[in-house]
Amino acid sequence: MCIGRKAELFLVVSFCLIRKRTLRKELEEEMMEAITEAAVDSSEEVSEERDDLGTFESDDSGTFQQVVNLLDIIDSESAKTDTTGAGLDMRKTLASVIITEKATTEPSVVINTLIRCLQVSEISTRRKVNIYNILQEIIQQEGELEEQCVQRLVAIASKEMREIPEMEGYMKAEVASDTLVALSRNHFSLVMYELQHHLKPLNLTDEFVIITLAKLANGNVFEFMPYMGITLATIFTMLRLANEAKIRQAICGAMETFCETVQFYLKHLEESVYPVMTEEQFALKVFPMYRYFVTVWLRHHNPEVKLGVIRSLKPMLGLLLPNDDLREQVYDYIPLLLAEYQGGLEALFITQVLRQILEVSVITNTPVPQMQLHTIFTELHVQVCNKAPAQHQYSSQNLLEMVHCFVALARSYPKELMKFFFSQMETNKEAVRVGTLNLIRAIVSADEPRMSIRAIYLAIRVVKNTISDTRSKVRMAILRIIGQLALSGYQERIKGWGLKYVSVQLTLSTYKLTNRRDNFYLRDLEERMVHKVTMDTVKIITSSVSGMTNEFWVRLLCYIMETDYMEALTPICISLTNLAEHQLHGQDVDVSMAGKSRQVDLPAPQKLLARLLVLMSSPYKGEGRGIAMLNLLRTLSQSIAPSMANMWELEIPLLVRYLEEHTEFTWDQKAWEDKLIQFLRNSLKKTRGSSWSLRLSKELNNQIASFDSPSLEKGFLYRALGFTLATGLEASKVEVLLLELLYKTDYSNDFDSEGVILCFGLCARGQVKTVLNVLHDFEDRIQESEQSWQISAWRKDHPWRRETVKSALMVMYSCVASYCHPQLLLNLVDSPITAKIIHHYVSSCQDICLKMAFMKSVVQVTKAINNIKDLEDFHFAQKTTLTSIIVAVIEAEPTDNLVSPVRALAMEALSHLSKLKPFYSTEENSELMDISIHSVISLQLPGEDNESIKTLYANALSSLEWLMESLLQRQLDPRGLQEMVQLLEKWILSEKEWEREKAMNLHLYLMRIYVHSTAVCIPLKMGQFGTMVGLIAPCTCDAHQGTRMASMNVLSSLLDLHASQTCALWGSSKEKELEKCKGDAQSTDVEKIFCASSRIAKMVCTEFNCDEVVSLIQKLCENIGAMDLQHDKASVTWIGSFLQMRAKELEDKVAEILSAILVHLPVVDHPEVRRLLIEGILLLAHHHQETILTSLLRQPLPMESHLAEVWLAVSENVPFARTMLHSLMGRLQSRLSPRVSATSKADIWRLAAVDPLMTLCTIHLLIQKLDENDKLPDFLPDLTYTLLLQLGSSHRPETAVPVLKMWKLVHTAPLPEEMNLQRVTIKSMQLLFKRVKSQHLARALDEQAVWDLLQDGGTFLEGVSLLARLCMQHVEGHRQRLAELVLRGMDSEVLSCRISSTAVCVEVRHRFMSDPVLYQEKLLKPAVLLLEKGADQEEDEALRVLSLRALGNMALGAPKKVKQYRKVLLEKCLGALRQPVSTSVTAEGMEALTKILAELREGDVGSSFDAMSEQCRIFFDNESELLRLKAFILFGKLARVVGMSKKHFFKGEVKKAWIPLMLHSQDPCFNAAQACMATMFQCVHFWGWKSLQHPSGPSDITTDDKMIVFQTTMCSILTQKKPAVLYSFLLETMAYVKNNLSRIRIAACNLAGIIMQQMSTHYLKKLDFPALRNSLQELHLDPDPGVRRAALETLEVLDSCSQHGLLASPQGMSSVVQTFLDL
Repeated sequence: MCIGRKAELFLVVSFCLIRKRTLRKELEEEMMEAITEAAVDSSEEVSEERDDLGTFESDDSGTFQQVVNLLDIIDSESAKTDTTGAGLDMRKTLASVIITEKATTEPSVVINTLIRCLQVSEISTRRKVNIYNILQEIIQQEGELEEQCVQRLVAIASKEMREIPEMEGYMKAEVASDTLVALSRNHFSLVMYELQHHLKPLNLTDEFVIITLAKLANGNVFEFMPYMGITLATIFTMLRLANEAKIRQAICGAMETFCETVQFYLKHLEESVYPVMTEEQFALKVFPMYRYFVTVWLRHHNPEVKLGVIRSLKPMLGLLLPNDDLREQVYDYIPLLLAEYQGGLEALFITQVLRQILEVSVITNTPVPQMQLHTIFTELHVQVCNKAPAQHQYSSQNLLEMVHCFVALARSYPKELMKFFFSQMETNKEAVRVGTLNLIRAIVSADEPRMSIRAIYLAIRVVKNTISDTRSKVRMAILRIIGQLALSGYQERIKGWGLKYVSVQLTLSTYKLTNRRDNFYLRDLEERMVHKVTMDTVKIITSSVSGMTNEFWVRLLCYIMETDYMEALTPICISLTNLAEHQLHGQDVDVSMAGKSRQVDLPAPQKLLARLLVLMSSPYKGEGRGIAMLNLLRTLSQSIAPSMANMWELEIPLLVRYLEEHTEFTWDQKAWEDKLIQFLRNSLKKTRGSSWSLRLSKELNNQIASFDSPSLEKGFLYRALGFTLATGLEASKVEVLLLELLYKTDYSNDFDSEGVILCFGLCARGQVKTVLNVLHDFEDRIQESEQSWQISAWRKDHPWRRETVKSALMVMYSCVASYCHPQLLLNLVDSPITAKIIHHYVSSCQDICLKMAFMKSVVQVTKAINNIKDLEDFHFAQKTTLTSIIVAVIEAEPTDNLVSPVRALAMEALSHLSKLKPFYSTEENSELMDISIHSVISLQLPGEDNESIKTLYANALSSLEWLMESLLQRQLDPRGLQEMVQLLEKWILSEKEWEREKAMNLHLYLMRIYVHSTAVCIPLKMGQFGTMVGLIAPCTCDAHQGTRMASMNVLSSLLDLHASQTCALWGSSKEKELEKCKGDAQSTDVEKIFCASSRIAKMVCTEFNCDEVVSLIQKLCENIGAMDLQHDKASVTWIGSFLQMRAKELEDKVAEILSAILVHLPVVDHPEVRRLLIEGILLLAHHHQETILTSLLRQPLPMESHLAEVWLAVSENVPFARTMLHSLMGRLQSRLSPRVSATSKADIWRLAAVDPLMTLCTIHLLIQKLDENDKLPDFLPDLTYTLLLQLGSSHRPETAVPVLKMWKLVHTAPLPEEMNLQRVTIKSMQLLFKRVKSQHLARALDEQAVWDLLQDGGTFLEGVSLLARLCMQHVEGHRQRLAELVLRGMDSEVLSCRISSTAVCVEVRHRFMSDPVLYQEKLLKPAVLLLEKGADQEEDEALRVLSLRALGNMALGAPKKVKQYRKVLLEKCLGALRQPVSTSVTAEGMEALTKILAELREGDVGSSFDAMSEQCRIFFDNESELLRLKAFILFGKLARVVGMSKKHFFKGEVKKAWIPLMLHSQDPCFNAAQACMATMFQCVHFWGWKSLQHPSGPSDITTDDKMIVFQTTMCSILTQKKPAVLYSFLLETMAYVKNNLSRIRIAACNLAGIIMQQMSTHYLKKLDFPALRNSLQELHLDPDPGVRRAALETLEVLDSCSQHGLLASPQGMSSVVQTFLDL
């Protein structure tokens, strides 16, 4: 070990040296680089530093620069160390070492450099500290230095030391002080001179001057002594000036050092060159300071100052106390020290000073003044009795110091101290009494020769005065004092009162501990401590006290007999053994026993033997009480039973040896009890023929109540009692004891009940009749019957329950049978034994305890019968009754846990019963098998640490296998095999692995029995083999190895069975492969296990026909979800293997297989299992696509997650997903095309009816899950158009497809709102357009709410048009295909397709026409013909509107083609005006004409111009605002188109339309009014009024005002030029006063008034004024107030014209015209 440590140390040192050399080299290189840089780049800085440091010689400049650089390194490393906290850095240390080494060669240069660095202005504190540390190392290294350097350094350090700023400056002053101390070792005079120079009387010096002086005194004792006197005297003059805490602490610390230095000097005075001062002189110097410290500074409020004062007092007292005169004066200041206990100062330091004073007073025999005793006693006693403050850290050390103080006081003033203790004990406070008693014990235990007997006597008096105190701590203190008195040699002082007190406390503590309460834990703990202290005291007394009194002996002996506190038995027995040996050998016999024999007083010997014998049954309790009690028995053998003494002398040592050879962990309880029973038997043999054994039986019987149940002692007691009673000779007395035992037993306690049963069984060995008579007598006495049950009357303290007594009686009878002689058993087993057992069971409530008792009884009885060898002719009459009872008990047992051995005992009983005649029938066997399997397999596996449950569990399994083997032999055929598999299936598929394992092992067990039986020749049913394999296959991958191997063995047995019945070729190669797979299955690698299972599946796949494959897959699908994930994976692995190898052969079974998978797919939770199942579906789909597709589309909506997952898997395979998407699109398109006949099975499935909603949902899902970057260019136009047509058909109820009857929803609630054709189709289109990756298109679709328009049936066509427009704007490359699709849709037989296609055509018409591709492909003409056809049809209004709109848009898209098709265009549009079917058709026709006219001239229109003009005017007064608007616009367009040939005709049309135009300029429809006004102004030039073509006037007047001015001007012009026309206008205007529109009626009234005002007198006379008046008066009843007001105004104009005969003068008219022109 030492060599290893040395080697390790060597390695560490070597590493450090290597590291040091490396770092040193690095530092030197770094230093040289720094020097070079300083020389080249920093010459100015160096010159500045040199100015600061003074001039240097040229030779010293290099050293100076090196030192400066090294100091920089030290500073930088110090900073790093401070920030990182890394501790001492090697670089810093090496830099310091380099400077120190340089000082060895050039000490003056280095020191001067460092000194000059100290003088640099603004130097950091860290740098100064580093410099001082280096200087200290150099000083220690060099020793003598140049005096000039020393003087400079002393001056600088002294100055730094005395300049004490806060924080960092304190550290600087400290290192400066240490530097001076280092210098003092070789230059003491210079340093001392500097310090004494700053130490002046009556002048308070600096703090660090005093500190440095103390350090100098400590380091230079003899050199400092000449200056000690003057230093002390000078410091004393400063005491009054020191008011700050820091300077006082410094002075106190210095005084502590000075006094210690003086003491050292006085001890080594002979080593001094010359003596300076004597001890007395030093004491006289110190005492004034001591007095000042105690009287003044000790009262300082600062605790640190107080602590400094107290610490300095100890060394000061070391100088003062030896002086007799000064000692007396020191005593005077003791009260001041005692007063400090009341402050916050740590009490330990004060006590140490007091102890020093008190011990010196004892040594010098100069006790403290008696007048101070009470104060000292009181203060010290308070410190002992009171709890120390929490802030005091040394309370325990303080108490120890206090004890020494009281011991010193007891030596000086014993009487006074005990008197004080006596007064303190009179107080009733527990803490005071306990503290006082502890002090007395310490005084007694003090090994002080000067402690007087008088003091001990007084102390005992104080103790006796408190023995009546019952508090725990006081009792323990008194007991400890008694024990200490015995140990200290004062044994005579405790006889009498002391021994009595100990015995009383032993009894009292035992009583309290045995009668403790649950809620008083703290009191019990205290009482345990009292008892422990008492036992320790007893041990001390019995080992040290001589002449023990007989009273104490009897008390201890009775304690063993009566106590219930067993923990104290061992020490008591040891003590009694010691006392008994002393008494029996006559060593310490009392005078009163001098004449007696060698026996000691004992209680009854049988009682003592019974007590000790029972207690010895647990020999290692109570610190090994067995050996102590055996030794006590051996010692007292002559006193207990002299006849047994010799035998005990031989056997007891053997028992002791056995216990010594074992421990409580290695001994055997039963073996030890057997030894004790044998010891008891041998002892009883020595008393044969006497009543000794009977009395012992009585004592054993009496001991039963002394022990708790359960306990080893009581169990042994019942056994000992049974053996003792078995040896009894008087049967009548035995019956009395047994009957008494029956009555006093608490049958609700299982332990007591079993003990009594055991006792009766042992008695029954030789006295069967006696036991049966006692049981019969007991039943008679308690009047046992179903109507009367009076057991509880005998035991009020233990109320008996009916069931507990019955249980005990049943087991007692079974014990009689088990211990009964075989020759008597066959005659007694049916009656009365079994009959009594059955009677007691059926006449009770049959709880768990009773069932246990019944089963135990049956097992014991059946075992007893089976143990009889000759049973050939014996028929057990009670077998049927017992079987029915046992079956009922098994069925009633809990199936989830094992709480008792009832079921194991029941199956064991059934097994025994099955061997007895009469035997069970086949039906009974099956029933018992089912019941037994259910009862055992459901039990959970026991835990590893639960040995009892594991034992019960193992017994239950063993009983089940034993029973099943015998019951299965009567049912060996395929039907029985199937029933057996059905019984085990739910357990094989259990989620609990223990159930699976047990069921599989049982399955294997039964299969082997079946395979090796003759039933193997009977063939299995169709599909039975596949079903059984499907049940077992998942378990080949079970997580539990036992289950895996059992399942593979079962599978092997099934294959053997199948091969033997079908004569299949199951060769040796397959057998070897199967065995190899079994070996791989034993691995813990999951992948290896699955690989083995997959190989088995592929290997056995060829053994199955198609029907068995279907049954296998159906069974495997049923198994999914029934167990854990590993089983599910195994199931899908087998399914995948079978489908992979047999998919092509299963064309007729595809639907069944897919149905089985889809039915069970929703319950599959794990994604991997679902994926594997879906892969199986896809595998089938690759071979049978149409069948799978139709089956999937026929699944009910809403689409479940499992179905969506199938399609998601389809989408992951892009080529297959495209194929499926094309098929799905074909399913939708097939609805829009004629049906065709099927020519193959694939066509049948392809043409099968499916719901379009499911198809759309599937398309949506596929589009959603396909790769987002795939724009689907080959699908985009077709799929978009197909979805659009589907959406159009969904908005037309007449084209909707009814829900298939086979497709009823599995949900009772209706489909969600979002699950409809419109929303699903729109979502699919949204996903499709999202793939276009056009932000402009997406933004336009959202901003214009295209999807909302498409979803609403009312706005669908608008949405279609808008969508088509946006697609043509933002999607390129698909126009030709889209044109083809549009033309195909327009030619479809389905109306909705034609409508949707035409809607697309409306918006994209102009792009179609402008696209050269259409010309190349010759698509324009077919499109026009289809639109012509659509415009002619009357089937659907929307189609006709869209066709007209598309024809009109042709002018926008292909203006050059308008002339070519003008005839068709004009004819179809005019047809809409000539035969107005609806407003929308007519409006669309007029709008189309407006667009067409924009591209034609008058000559192109031809005769259609007249018809358009005439038809257009018809709609001016139409009720529809839309028609009026379109008519006004069209009329305005005609006004632009008209040429010279039609100008005259159109002028007439304008004249006919003028009044409607002027009136509808105020149309209630704003758009119509604006269009009308624009058209009217366009037509003004046909009148020749160029000035009125553009209305003028201020911009702030309203339109109505402008219109009034225009009408007034126009009327005035007509009055002058064409008065007849104005007259006709008036008549036409009056016709509009009855118009349906209120605004038109108002306008007509106003216009009539204006015309009448402007008409000439000639035409006024032609007016029918009464008729006009009547028409206007009728308007007074109009509901519109504006109409009434306008009619009233016009009526006033009419009245004015009729009265004056003149409406307006030419002058008036001229003024009006002039006003208009001005405006």
